Amino acid sequence: MSKVRIIEVASELGAGTRGASLGVDAIKIAALDYGSSLFRKRQSVVIPARNELLFDPPGSPYAKRISGIVEVCEQTAGEVNSCLRKKIFPLVLSGDHSTSAGTIAGIRKAFPGRRLGVIWIDAHADLHSPYTTPSGNMHGMPVAASLGEDNLQHRHNKPDRQTVEWWKRYKNLGKAGPKFGYGDIVYISLRDVEPEEMYLLKKNKVKSFTTAEVRRLGVEKTARSALAYLGHCDHIYVSFDVDSMDASISKGTGTPVRNGITEKEAGGLCVRLVQNEKVACFEITEVNPTLDKENLMAENAFEILQRVLAQVG
Repeated sequence: MSKVRIIEVASELGAGTRGASLGVDAIKIAALDYGSSLFRKRQSVVIPARNELLFDPPGSPYAKRISGIVEVCEQTAGEVNSCLRKKIFPLVLSGDHSTSAGTIAGIRKAFPGRRLGVIWIDAHADLHSPYTTPSGNMHGMPVAASLGEDNLQHRHNKPDRQTVEWWKRYKNLGKAGPKFGYGDIVYISLRDVEPEEMYLLKKNKVKSFTTAEVRRLGVEKTARSALAYLGHCDHIYVSFDVDSMDASISKGTGTPVRNGITEKEAGGLCVRLVQNEKVACFEITEVNPTLDKENLMAENAFEILQRVLAQVG
């Protein structure tokens, strides 16, 4: 795929801290500061973000604003599917990570008979469900939803019937059932994991590279190992959450965590991964300029975006 379409999904309905909806514009401002015409040259499409719903009550305490998130995800899935069917590479810029369930659903819809691999570069596992979530914020649930995982063994919440129905719809975006399996995902720089999520990671022997392992192996070997682990997959989706970078760098995100990778390591990983012909989609998410200083996080994200675009077309 030589053509690229930037898909802007500036929704922050799934985040716990306000401001991620401004992340896409912050990246565009970084482009202007760098004197880049990237956003003029590249074709893009904007998915309605439904952020006006933030002014309404959040609904279920165990899946806040889930109805709006499902709507945004359904439109995101449709656009990603459309791109891939036209042999256009979808590069998604999203506000918070909850809408990545839509990205994944779109890839699965485009390649229904193929096996999808996922590389999740993130400080967090995003493996909660309405039954286990401590916050109700849905940016902590997209991996669980895409796996069709409820984790009822560790349930401590009792969502009402309407929430359960919306959760089923979120899990079944694009097509009914899981979009990939536990053997089809690799985490990189994962380090802030809650007990309910750790249970699933250990039970299913999920592949993960810690920050220390990335540093010991080096970016090239880490990327090569992650891709080799997913060698059985036909297509690969790479999702880059900026909080994978260390908290000293990633101030401009809602959930910074210490002991992350550097911006240089993050950029090197993303570039090396998208060089693989199996990578069908790339996403950058969770830039929040309201928490940042001098738009540094968006500048780091823009530099990575430029480097990735140079590889994918």
